[in-house]
Amino acid sequence: MRRGFTLIELLVVIAIVAILAALIFPAFARAKRSANQTTCLSNLRQIGAGIGLYMQEADDQFPHAIDPIDKVRPEIWAEFPEFQARIPFMPLLHDVLLPYLKSKEVFKCPADNGTEVMDDRPDIEFKTSPSVYSTYGTSYFFRTEIAFKFFTSTRFQLPSDVNVLFDASGHWHGDGGAPTARDDFETLRRRWRGFRYNCLFGDLHVKSVTFDRLRQAWETPLE
Repeated sequence: MRRGFTLIELLVVIAIVAILAALIFPAFARAKRSANQTTCLSNLRQIGAGIGLYMQEADDQFPHAIDPIDKVRPEIWAEFPEFQARIPFMPLLHDVLLPYLKSKEVFKCPADNGTEVMDDRPDIEFKTSPSVYSTYGTSYFFRTEIAFKFFTSTRFQLPSDVNVLFDASGHWHGDGGAPTARDDFETLRRRWRGFRYNCLFGDLHVKSVTFDRLRQAWETPLE
């Protein structure tokens, strides 16, 4: 007669499976995160090449275009009314660049799972579901000041330090979870410490950076 497993044997098997799962699942998660980051950086390199092609036909000027947050929340430019007034008449950056790229999919970050608010300004609602890409056609934000000031590549004082295009949220590639309007400042600070952004810089190199490094790039004057 065949003997079945005893309760002790079943518990031992379950414990072994749980231990293996605890070891394997984090490794899978890290591998997936690394793959997503690699794809996202590749996207930005291709977009950078597209920007370069555009500029060859536009007297070296960056595209006169905006990103989704400019379009839906133009009040973020309230301190610059002359810029804000131009937003309704400007196209979205990814629409301008599509003729210079092989596919619109390069504007899709594979880790993009949407947003609720702006990362650094949780008082500004920016609800996108299931992703920023599915809602607006791009996962990336643009430093639109470059467009408003009709910049050329040769006008940058420190091109390798100026952010041009970057992930719309740092929680996609980092730890800490998506920021919400309910977060207090200490909660936000904890989230920011874990954020990572893939970023295209003014000299068209790409790099994964922290929240603080991206903020430094924002604070780098264009000229």
